[in-house]
Amino acid sequence: MDVAELDGILLAGAVILLVAVVAVRFSARLGLPSLLIYLGMGLLLGESGPGHIHFEDAQLAHALGFAALVVILTEGGLTTRWNEVRPVMPLGLLLATLGVAVSVGVVACVAHFGLGLSWQLSVLLGAITSPTDAAAVFSVLRRVPIRPRLRGALEAESGLNDAPTVLLVTLVSTGEVSEKGLLWFSGLVVYELVVGALFGLLIGWVSVGLIRRMALGSAGLYPLAVLSVAFISYAGGSVLLHVSGFAAVYVTSLVLGRAELPHRMATRSFVDGIAWLAQIGLFVMLGLLASPGDFELNDVLVALVIGVAVTVVGRFASVAISAAPFRLPWRERTFISWAGLRGAVPIVLATIPLAEGVPQAARIFDVVFVLVLLFTLLQGPSLPWLAKRLKVLDENAAHEVDIDVAPLESLGADMLQVHVPSESRLAGVEIGELRLPPGVSVALVIRGERAFVPDRRTVLRAADNLLVVAPSPVREQAVRRLRAVSRAGRLAGWFGERGREQS
Repeated sequence: MDVAELDGILLAGAVILLVAVVAVRFSARLGLPSLLIYLGMGLLLGESGPGHIHFEDAQLAHALGFAALVVILTEGGLTTRWNEVRPVMPLGLLLATLGVAVSVGVVACVAHFGLGLSWQLSVLLGAITSPTDAAAVFSVLRRVPIRPRLRGALEAESGLNDAPTVLLVTLVSTGEVSEKGLLWFSGLVVYELVVGALFGLLIGWVSVGLIRRMALGSAGLYPLAVLSVAFISYAGGSVLLHVSGFAAVYVTSLVLGRAELPHRMATRSFVDGIAWLAQIGLFVMLGLLASPGDFELNDVLVALVIGVAVTVVGRFASVAISAAPFRLPWRERTFISWAGLRGAVPIVLATIPLAEGVPQAARIFDVVFVLVLLFTLLQGPSLPWLAKRLKVLDENAAHEVDIDVAPLESLGADMLQVHVPSESRLAGVEIGELRLPPGVSVALVIRGERAFVPDRRTVLRAADNLLVVAPSPVREQAVRRLRAVSRAGRLAGWFGERGREQS
């Protein structure tokens, strides 16, 4: 490749990326998941479309797909609120293990007895289509303000269910499950999940301490450090301990997201942008890998049958069984069942049989591709309507406040940058009514193009930006207090981000 060829590739890539970014706005306006647009772009650029780009390297697609999933899981973990995930982590873990097993069993039986497929292909279809997709869940559900425990359960499930399904698809494709038995496979799944999560917890805990103590020369270095830690967690778990790197990176990202790291909002913004880039590249690549000209009517019919089996029968059964110990109301069980979105993960998993040379692997890929397109188009736009009908919307979602933290090393303090959203209950509250911890002060209010030093009687307004100086020992207490007032107003309880006392 010479410089001229590189320039042409850069030009084409930049145009595709810009079109993909602009398409996000239209997909949100239409209520469609953006992955559909990106897959469509890949199809148009592919050999069956006007772009005529020939791409059929399943092994490269498999490797790049896993790298993209690491970035997507990192962004998901960093932006997931631990106080929402912690109470429902047992439910998320059951959905990611027992729920997946139930769904795989349902789909495998339908494919074998109903469609006459071999047991290997039937189990592969079940394993590939059962996991929910982190990219789809994180992007769609964060535009639907549902109750925190529902969002937490769905995000925890999508972050954890990659590990067992990747393992199952790989071992079925290579024939190891049939050779060594189900008991051996179950033990391997438990080992990879548990040790992977513990490794991720260790990496996250050590990294938080190091990043907090490092005074880096530029704010832009902190996001790079966090992203590097995430890849160390994934690759270290996979290479050194032979455990689930996906479980490790998700837990590490949860720990990093929970910690009040320096330049937290800048880090999240950077990783969010990289995650969008990973999603765009992943979906366009998978669209390139597909060959719509080779799709047969029988593949579409099989996709419809398998889609109904996994989305309706398997998903509802897996949620009912997994949620039984937690006594969730039927409205919440129904929403969790329908919100099990498929996306890039099933298509990436479908590249594993292709890379392993499994007979009829190309047919599996085509079926899964059609299934994801059809059922994402059905489920994604219906979620806001369903959440409203089932009355599972979160009334406090609009009041959340954004807080960024920057260290003031020489003073032993931190600078909190606080943005007041339009519907936050901080608006209308006087500075003195915030009841911030001793030693914490609002140093500056930026209102439009004007900045001024407030006094105790200054009334906050929507869209204000505040600079709050907090001694490091009481920084987290100040953050909790600001979040509480943002949600519940001046009469909020002293502790608790949701504006009430916590026991």
